Amino acid sequence: MPQDPLRDHLDYFQELGVEGLHPEPLWRARADASVRRGGPATSAEAAADKSGPPEAEPTPVIPVAAVRSASTDTLAIIKADIGPDCSRCKLHTLGRRQVVFGVGNPNADLMFVGEAPGADEDIQGEPFVGRAGQLLTKIIEAINLRREDVYIANVIKCRPPQNRNPEPDEVEQCEPFLFRQIDVIKPKVVVALGKFAAQSLLKTTEPITRIRGREYRYRDAILMPTYHPAYLLRNPSSKREVWEDMKRVRELLGGAASRA
Repeated sequence: MPQDPLRDHLDYFQELGVEGLHPEPLWRARADASVRRGGPATSAEAAADKSGPPEAEPTPVIPVAAVRSASTDTLAIIKADIGPDCSRCKLHTLGRRQVVFGVGNPNADLMFVGEAPGADEDIQGEPFVGRAGQLLTKIIEAINLRREDVYIANVIKCRPPQNRNPEPDEVEQCEPFLFRQIDVIKPKVVVALGKFAAQSLLKTTEPITRIRGREYRYRDAILMPTYHPAYLLRNPSSKREVWEDMKRVRELLGGAASRA
């Protein structure tokens, strides 16, 4: 029998414990600034305005499109700095096909950071596109976001042989580019996916089971470690814990899914 993608998707949400989905989630709605300030002024307020001091010149508003364009351009510069044939560490001699930079909204409020590209990512040039990536997409959708609303990257940009953990010299050469990505995107929340990403970003040796779900201040953002989607494929019972983490991430976003 052919698979029903919609049924599979809803079954996944039910497995997480999601009781229902709102077609237009209010937490993502962001009213225009003039609406948030309230409706038309009353006659008393209008009189007070006329009798008060002159209004200051309004602060110029930079169009969102201009902000997005600037971030996109800066990320393109970082990608060019790495180069398509980066040879800063030994991974370029160990079978990697290409540099896997990052993908998503350059002005995202939510950023996911994984460990390193896998085989599928090395072929396609995009992070999290294999089975673990498909699960990550479902996790993102479970909090009423789309994959294109967030930004996804890895600590290192090249696939280690046999998907082994990146080694210290490889991280040392590559993580400055991740730091630059984070500083350009300026996310509100960074989710570190799995033990390696969390330990690398936090400079800790604590196990993921101890730091998972905790909140840390990190480069003007809140960083939350959680389990890697690949771990969830092997341990489906841990999906509920990731769902609890993601509900908290949704709260931390404060109703602003994306600045673009």
